Amino acid sequence: MSGATQASSAVKASFVLLAATVAALAVANSSLAAVYKATLDANIGFDLGPFDLSYSLKDWIKNALMAVFFVFVGLEIKAEFKEGALADRQRATLPFAGAIGGMAAPAAIYLALTAGTPGLDRGWAIPSATDIAFAVGVVGLLGAKVSLPLRAFLLAVAVIDDLGAIMVIAVFYTGALKAWALLGMVVAVGLLAALSARRDARIWLYMTVGAILWLFTLQSGINATLAGVITALFVPLKAGAGSPLHRLVDLLKLPVNFGIMPVFAFANAGVPLYGLGFADLAQPLTLGIALGLILGKPLGITLAVLLAVKLRVAKLPAGAGWMEIVGIAFLAGIGFTMSLFIGALAFTDEALMNQVRLGVLSGSLVSGIAGAAIIIAFGGGKTKTLPRRQAL
Repeated sequence: MSGATQASSAVKASFVLLAATVAALAVANSSLAAVYKATLDANIGFDLGPFDLSYSLKDWIKNALMAVFFVFVGLEIKAEFKEGALADRQRATLPFAGAIGGMAAPAAIYLALTAGTPGLDRGWAIPSATDIAFAVGVVGLLGAKVSLPLRAFLLAVAVIDDLGAIMVIAVFYTGALKAWALLGMVVAVGLLAALSARRDARIWLYMTVGAILWLFTLQSGINATLAGVITALFVPLKAGAGSPLHRLVDLLKLPVNFGIMPVFAFANAGVPLYGLGFADLAQPLTLGIALGLILGKPLGITLAVLLAVKLRVAKLPAGAGWMEIVGIAFLAGIGFTMSLFIGALAFTDEALMNQVRLGVLSGSLVSGIAGAAIIIAFGGGKTKTLPRRQAL
């Protein structure tokens, strides 16, 4: 697929995601609000022996559909480390530095603003996430204002960011563990490892074993979406004459970007806006998330990149100026899907979740507008930069 086609697809996916978000807000603030909530809360499923498969519709979306999303994310992460910008250690240093700064600073701002409220510390990772689909979609809209090296930098930062989010989910959002389910997970992972070692090219085998892994993970106390990432990491980049990994990416791209992510957005972005005022925006949880995205992301990424360049362990992307880096850093503050997902893991109280939604939506919106404005003003070679070494 050509770069132009990829950019066009990313823009379309972003518009669909935006439409789903607007639809959720519209429904949640209409006469259909009660129906919307009741539908998402409806219990679906059954018990099958030791397997508890009875969940609300919203939980099925979070645990099952998003597991497929995380297969897709895992494949992208593996591809970037095997053959993308992260395959070369020198090229990977800058986005790694940016991603670490872009996760640490928002978390610090969030924790500082929520320190006086017990229980809110569970949400520290919410503003640390970047929504790849939205951020890359905005970059696609900006066209030639964003050079290919800058696009690659943003994608690499977002991929590392997602990897960090996955690690956070695994470590901090795990419940009470069940030994029998963990044993089932070990067996399933062993089967995936055997398939990968044989360079088996049959995608359906990986997905079948992955589904079994997901079933045991769902019961284990570990977040079920991690089964998707684990499955993806065992899919071979090359097997026989083709690439199972790339074939699976191509198979999942449309359903994930135009189905799963919009469905997740519609189920999770519906915050009641009636009667909201400044006091609601100033709630510690809302403010911590919003300012974590708006201030923490650009500050963390820019300062980390500056430090890496000054220490001469990395170089700026070819032709990029500092204001363009700042613009890209603001775009990384579009948290949306990943932020909402982590928020749903951190808080079950609906009142707190409404504050999470408000913080994520407002923070992502401001970050996107600010990033686009900076790149429009300074992008496309307009930026005058300080002397620097040869760029990547």
